Amino acid sequence: MKFEPQSNKTQRVHSLELKAILVVDDDQQLASALQWILVDENFLVDVAFDGEEALLKVKAHQYDAIICDLKMPRLRGDEFYLKAKEMRPTLADHFIFITGFAADPNVHSFLTGHEVKYLVKPFPIQGLINCVKELLC
Repeated sequence: MKFEPQSNKTQRVHSLELKAILVVDDDQQLASALQWILVDENFLVDVAFDGEEALLKVKAHQYDAIICDLKMPRLRGDEFYLKAKEMRPTLADHFIFITGFAADPNVHSFLTGHEVKYLVKPFPIQGLINCVKELLC
C-alpha cells in the first residue's frame, strides 16, 4: 500500500533552535559535569580544557555562550576572553566566568572592569542554569 499525503492538509514543520555553549575549564571533572548538566537543559555543549584549546574551537565554531574558568594553564580565561572578543566581537557579552578567586585583586579588577557575568565557585547548579538562560534570552 502506497501512502500519499492529502493535498488539502497543511503540514507544519516545528523547528527547535538549540543554543551552543562552550565550557572552558582545566578541571576536567567539573567541565564534564557542567557539560552533562547543560545537555540535560537542552543545550548543545562543547568542552575545552584550557584557553588555547578554547580559542581553536571559537575559530572553528559559532557559540551562543561561553562558560569559562579564569585560572587555567597555557592561556588564562581573561586572556582567552580578550582574544576571542577580538576574533568574534559579538561574543563579548556572551561570557559567564566561573572562578574561585573573585577576591583576588587582579581577578576582581578584570571582572568589574569588563562588566562580565561571573559566578564564584562553588556555585549552585540552578544559579548557573538561570545565568545561562538569562544570558541567552
